[in-house]
Amino acid sequence: MRALAQRSAQAAREIKTLISASIDQVESGHAVVVQARQMMAAIVDNAGQMAAMMSEITVTQQQQGQGVIEVGQAVRALDESTQQNAALVEQTAAAAAALAEQADRLSAEIGFFRLA
Repeated sequence: MRALAQRSAQAAREIKTLISASIDQVESGHAVVVQARQMMAAIVDNAGQMAAMMSEITVTQQQQGQGVIEVGQAVRALDESTQQNAALVEQTAAAAAALAEQADRLSAEIGFFRLA
């Protein structure tokens, strides 16, 4: 009987040790699960932030594209104005040359009348 009681006591101690070890493992596993849950929440938050950033980048890219188009239009308008101004300068130069020629002729004719 005594041997049986000792074996029962020994088995109870072993069971207690196994239960304590199991509890420790469950608590450790629970801590890992909590940590994994927190990491998953952080990943989801970061994914949301990345999506928002990508959306902002897309909007900015579209705005920059529109700005490039507007700059191109402004450059074309300036080029047209420059070409028109160049044509006006050529016309003005031709008119000035014609006026100078007419002034020379008029001066010659006035000189003719002065001599007479």
